Amino acid sequence: MPGMIQCKNIQRTMKWQVIVFSISLFYDIACGQIQYSVFEEIKPGYVVGNVAKDLGLDSKALVERKLQVTSQMKKHYFNISLENGNLFVADRIDRESLCEMEETCFLNLEVLLENPVNIYHVIIEIKDINDNFPIFPKQIYYIEISESALPGTHFALENAQDADLGSNSIQSYNLSPNQHFKLGEKITTQGIRFPELVLERSLDREKQGFYDLILTAFDGGETAKTGTALLKVFVQDINDNFPVFTLDTYWINLNENAPVGFLVCRLNATDKDEGANAEITYSFSHIPVKAMKIFSLDSKSGEIKITGALDFEVTRNYEITVEAKDGGGLVTHCTVLIQIVDVNDNAPEIIIKSLISPIPENSLPGTLIALINVNDQDSGRNGEVNCHIPEKLPFKLISPSNKYYQLITTSLLDRETTPMYNITITAEDEGSPPMSSKKTIHLLLSDVNDNPPIFQKPSYIVYIPENNIPGSSIHQVQAADIDDGENSEVQYSLVSSNISNIPISSYVSINVKSGIIYSQRSFDYEELRDFQFQVVAKDRGQPSLSRNVTVRICIIDMNDNAPKILYPSEETEGTTIFEFIPRSSEKGYLVSKVIAVDADSGHNAWLSYHLLEIPDTSLFVIGQHTGEIKIGRDLQDMDSLRQKVVVLVKDNGIPSLSVTVTLNLVMAENFQEVLPEIVIQPKESSSSSKVTFFLVVSIAVISFLFIVTVIVTVINKCRKTNSQTALGAFNRSWYPQLSLNYPSQFSDGSLPLPYSYDVCVTLDSTQNEIAYLKPIQNVPTENLIDTSDSATGDSTQDNSAPDNLNQILKKKKKITPISISPATWTEQPIYSSYLTLLTI
Repeated sequence: MPGMIQCKNIQRTMKWQVIVFSISLFYDIACGQIQYSVFEEIKPGYVVGNVAKDLGLDSKALVERKLQVTSQMKKHYFNISLENGNLFVADRIDRESLCEMEETCFLNLEVLLENPVNIYHVIIEIKDINDNFPIFPKQIYYIEISESALPGTHFALENAQDADLGSNSIQSYNLSPNQHFKLGEKITTQGIRFPELVLERSLDREKQGFYDLILTAFDGGETAKTGTALLKVFVQDINDNFPVFTLDTYWINLNENAPVGFLVCRLNATDKDEGANAEITYSFSHIPVKAMKIFSLDSKSGEIKITGALDFEVTRNYEITVEAKDGGGLVTHCTVLIQIVDVNDNAPEIIIKSLISPIPENSLPGTLIALINVNDQDSGRNGEVNCHIPEKLPFKLISPSNKYYQLITTSLLDRETTPMYNITITAEDEGSPPMSSKKTIHLLLSDVNDNPPIFQKPSYIVYIPENNIPGSSIHQVQAADIDDGENSEVQYSLVSSNISNIPISSYVSINVKSGIIYSQRSFDYEELRDFQFQVVAKDRGQPSLSRNVTVRICIIDMNDNAPKILYPSEETEGTTIFEFIPRSSEKGYLVSKVIAVDADSGHNAWLSYHLLEIPDTSLFVIGQHTGEIKIGRDLQDMDSLRQKVVVLVKDNGIPSLSVTVTLNLVMAENFQEVLPEIVIQPKESSSSSKVTFFLVVSIAVISFLFIVTVIVTVINKCRKTNSQTALGAFNRSWYPQLSLNYPSQFSDGSLPLPYSYDVCVTLDSTQNEIAYLKPIQNVPTENLIDTSDSATGDSTQDNSAPDNLNQILKKKKKITPISISPATWTEQPIYSSYLTLLTI
């Protein structure tokens, strides 16, 4: 409903009286527009009205809705209190500077509210008060009047200027009392009053050559204000013809873009007098202050030219009064009406009233981004403005009201694709040619956690060698999140799982920030060849998003296991395993097969077999990949019955690992052939070895000569001993105890002539060795003690054993005791005395 508010403000000064004014309010709900009126020069802070109340707004929500007051003026004359919604005067208001000579003066304000966006138009009428004095353009006017002037003659005078309008403008003039002149007035069609000096009585220059008159101008205020000018009237001789203009009124249309120096018009006045009385001078009789800066008049030619810039948007027309004065002082006037024609010389102005930036990337279509105001100072079609933005942008402009546009979204936005939009708004008027302006809005998108972390690979396969160092890094998984800020910060963790009922955390761990995976233990390929687990990458958004990836760890086999012999099996203490070879075997005969395995795999488990130690390299050959030992040539009688073969088994690793195995081979047709020679030598205990060592050392230190004496004594005793008794043959009664079949030729403890007892012990051996029965042959005696070279049953060789013993003792070789197995053999005289000798 329309309402009316009346307010009074009384301001007292020494020269001011009480001014009473009223403010009217029009409130239109349909169009969102209200109107107030206020007098100019009102004190700042004066409350014009309550906008919140008049618009039906909640005054408490003004701050929340970000109320703004805008206008096209450079100064902000009004403002609104956000506390109570009062519209108050913010600055001094001078109607004359705002609207100049306009009959009505309005200030347009726009009240802008957000959430939701509303625009209200507030129109404030600035009412005039009588605050300006009438002012004459000149303080002194010199007037020349011919003495021949007849009573009733009118002499035009310049009118006074009053910036006020209406009743506050100039209403009358008054002339100081005198006997010859009175004051007359001429009112133009525009209502402008021009004073005229009217001659009442004839002048006589000889009586009075000049007159001083005071011209007073009165305005129409309640307390009238006045302005005065001095008229100096000089009486001259007769000049009885007035200048005459061609036209009383000149109508001129002038484009606002006319350049400086452009000829507006040429005035022409003529005078029928002659001589000096016919010489006409042109001058401005009445011209607005602004026009004086724009136009100039040539006093001789009467040409009016442009000296300043025209602007249709500032002043649309000018009214100028020009006087033509002849040499006799007669003056006549004409009016020049200049109409400024609008030219499209103003580009549209784009004003961003409100901008919401940044906006969430998940904003729905139709979300308001900005409120835009466009204005063009031109008029007509030159002031009609259209706005647009580039195509292919997810935005559009809509116009809810005249000169206003809203920028809204048309589709969903994606910050990861386009984090920022530079939206260029183009405003173009409909002038010819059209003018345009542009303004760019920088719109930022705020991130929303709508993207999970993404691993660089769909899955990871990591190869690491076994026997790794616990705590060492294995691999690094990396995931990237294209969101921003905390939404892109990725943290890594292991998904709980078990490997053989053992938590995965006992095998590996992961760095939360870097994604580096560390081993928690040393892996053994032979126990665990591969395993897999899942890593989860989780961002820090709210709510957080995550993604899993499978990591498979493959253990690489290292050559850390030496080959293991399965066959032949290892010998136990006190036992020796033999492989029998028939002496009738031919070349290629399979003697044995070494079987070995390697716990490693691949190349590390490829085994090869090599003969490392063999008495005769041609006697045996071995399959490099099969381990089969075969006879390499035909057997010969001179080949030893016992053969010791050392086989090396190595893998194909780098570096390769190996193991050796010793095969004891016996070449005989049956076991009985070699039984008499099989003697097992027990191992020396560690204690006896130490005793022997210390004994030898002690003897060497005490006296070398003492040892020589003892040895010589022993040799002498041995020579006296019956060699046949000492080295007697085995008793035939022993064989039944051993369940052996002995030859029929065996008698008196002696074998047939082709055989002898051969018990050989290496001086540096610590292992048991077995004596075999074999044909007599030349046996190398280096590093060996031959205990049976003379035991052939031939009495002529009885002294050979002592001689050999003496030779050995002379060489200062260590003599190793020999244990003969079975134990019953040591009870016989043949060995008991000899063993005693060896022990000594």
